[in-house]
Amino acid sequence: MKRPLSILSLSVCLMLSAWSFSALASPALQGDVIADLNALQAQLQDSQLQEGALAQIVERATAQAERLAPGNQSDQWASALYQQLAAGALARQDQHAEAADRLAIARGLNGVDNAQAARWLREEASLRRAAGQRDQAIELLSEWLASQQDIDTTWQLVRLLAQQERWEEAADWLEQAVNETPELNEVQQTLALAVYRNAGQGDQALGWLLDGLNAQSDAADWRQAAGLAQQAGQSGVAAGLWETAWQLGKLTEQEDFWLLVQLHLAGGTPARAAEHLERAMSEGDIVRDESNLRLLASAWRQAKDVEKALSAWQALALHTQAVDDWRTYGQLAYAWGENEQAKQAFAHAASLGDDEAEQWLASFN
Repeated sequence: MKRPLSILSLSVCLMLSAWSFSALASPALQGDVIADLNALQAQLQDSQLQEGALAQIVERATAQAERLAPGNQSDQWASALYQQLAAGALARQDQHAEAADRLAIARGLNGVDNAQAARWLREEASLRRAAGQRDQAIELLSEWLASQQDIDTTWQLVRLLAQQERWEEAADWLEQAVNETPELNEVQQTLALAVYRNAGQGDQALGWLLDGLNAQSDAADWRQAAGLAQQAGQSGVAAGLWETAWQLGKLTEQEDFWLLVQLHLAGGTPARAAEHLERAMSEGDIVRDESNLRLLASAWRQAKDVEKALSAWQALALHTQAVDDWRTYGQLAYAWGENEQAKQAFAHAASLGDDEAEQWLASFN
């Protein structure tokens, strides 16, 4: 039967058979060997080749490779080329690990120059990756990159290291990849952030992400930056980022508003949270109920704005008519030296039956 080529198998096969054997570098090959190699290559390049024919190419190439391997430098060079052909046929059959093994043999034979060995090393790495042998692919790509420069291969290595959760190694290679890439695409950005976070380099990830933020950045970028700041323990930075995005109109949903308030409370800017709450209540964006009034009062209290905090707590107590709220209002007023407000608050609490408020009132006599 005919075996359809997968995209990966076809690409690997094209790489493995990209040269005319009659034109390859020294050591020189015998004429009959060149003819045989070219004939096998021509068969391999037929995209409609039947599965049985592929197996025959593997069998013929293997036999020739084994026959020539013990010979002189020229014979070993020919043996390596036959192993390459066998690798190509095996790759066509999705036998990627076996194909990689053949290239490993080929590049280890005498007579193979450094440039050719490097090409086969790179192709072996691709085959190891296709076979799911990621750790072996990583070692091969690392070896290849030690003497070669290729940005696409560097990104591929970073991705493989990330897939194996070898985060620190991935971060080392990522630095080189980022430095050599003029502008990262979305996939590269996502990979870079994942590596930085998992390698424990949250600050570096945040700084790198902040460099790319501007008024044209979309909401997802701002959310990602704020989230990363939170993960890095920089609550103030997260609040600042969310505030900027809010002011730019990037974040407009109700849940965005509440997260804005919470970030300001956690990030050391409670007054800003209170201002947002007051504006939202005055404009009717949120209801003036007990929960929101209590949050507003707590925010002003955290901000230590005496006048606004006492006003907010008084508004809350008037709304709830709860003994605890009147007493808290009185205690805050007392602590901040506002004795008249404290007396009024305690008196109101006492009138509602609060014995503790009676004791506080007694302290003014």
